[in-house]
Amino acid sequence: MTIEVLSFGCRLNAAESDAMRAEAVAAGHRDLILVNTCAVTSDAAAQARKAIRRSARERPGSRIVVTGCAAQIEPAAFAALPRVAAVIGNAEKTSPQTWRDLDAPGAGPIRVGDIMAARSVGAAVAAREAARTRALLQVQNGCDHRCTFCVIPFGRGNSRSVPLAEVAEQARRLAGDGVREIVLTGVDITSYGSDLRGAPRLGALVKAILAAAPDLQRLRLSSIDSVEADDDLLDALATEPRLMPHLHLSLQAGDDLVLKRMKRRHGRADAIAFCERVRAARPEVVFGADLIAGFPTETEAMFARSLDLVAECGLTHLHVFPFSPRPGTPAARMPPVPRNAVRDRAARLREAGEAALVAHLAAEVGARRDVLVERGGTGRTPGFAPVRFPRPVEAGTVLSATIAGHDGRHLLAA
Repeated sequence: MTIEVLSFGCRLNAAESDAMRAEAVAAGHRDLILVNTCAVTSDAAAQARKAIRRSARERPGSRIVVTGCAAQIEPAAFAALPRVAAVIGNAEKTSPQTWRDLDAPGAGPIRVGDIMAARSVGAAVAAREAARTRALLQVQNGCDHRCTFCVIPFGRGNSRSVPLAEVAEQARRLAGDGVREIVLTGVDITSYGSDLRGAPRLGALVKAILAAAPDLQRLRLSSIDSVEADDDLLDALATEPRLMPHLHLSLQAGDDLVLKRMKRRHGRADAIAFCERVRAARPEVVFGADLIAGFPTETEAMFARSLDLVAECGLTHLHVFPFSPRPGTPAARMPPVPRNAVRDRAARLREAGEAALVAHLAAEVGARRDVLVERGGTGRTPGFAPVRFPRPVEAGTVLSATIAGHDGRHLLAA
């Protein structure tokens, strides 16, 4: 039987899931279900528990191994679920020794270490996706910040970086193996390097990757914290055409008092100024953002400032999260917004995001764009817009295409 992986949540989890599968295969395991959980919201953890119960029913002969942020935070709860053979910590899950020792005599079901004691990331892990033309490359793990709504630092530990030379070499190998686009992933990638000798920043890493991998056609960043963006990174955006003009920003809200209660380190004006600065340096840049609807104490007027931020920052791709209280966080103890108001505000934010996306797609009609072909006659522009081709095209190629129209979600190539 095969090893099945169920990966929830972020791109870092996706990269680690690929590494876990490889280590489990190398250790000789078969008929395992690996569940890599997420804890960013209560719903994410609930989805993982539901998937475990379903797997236990549908594949009663398989062993289930659970890991990820939710498992790190609540190992006993996951160990109690049906057919769970082991719960493995985030610091241990990509280690070859973990998988060699999975069936060691006397090993208990819970193998979760103190994540706050972790001081290094280990090897840079990478995962192929999109018909193997794109790869996710981990450069960092953990987070030193303590936003009042977030439990991720307790699942991932403090910020640790993969050494610059190791990341650059891994990027060179991936490009040499045919990868056309690399996406840098982590928990807080703009904090990259603070724990390394010489404290190189993310901008220095980006430039080192592009220098080490001259055949790499595209380098893309995952979510960043704009307040941590360094001058070298902004310079790279302005001068390096292979660094894609698409930034996904961890904004969370557009009201200063809500941001303060979230314990964010930027204000509304900072977010707007950052977008203006980047757009001046790279006019074709496309912004996405994470936004939380219905944070405790948020009034309708406060929410309106988040809604207005979509236009003021020129946001195109929104990830909207209805506020979900996480036990043990400061935000869970704050006066809540009624659930119907949370749902309504999330719906209105999504509507604003959909309208912004449609406007962006419409503005692309008539343009000529280089599209990295993925699979099934689809691809992505440098600004991350999905493109459909009217005929079969070979995955892994970069085609120059004229945009003939859109269907509200995709660009349509001529």
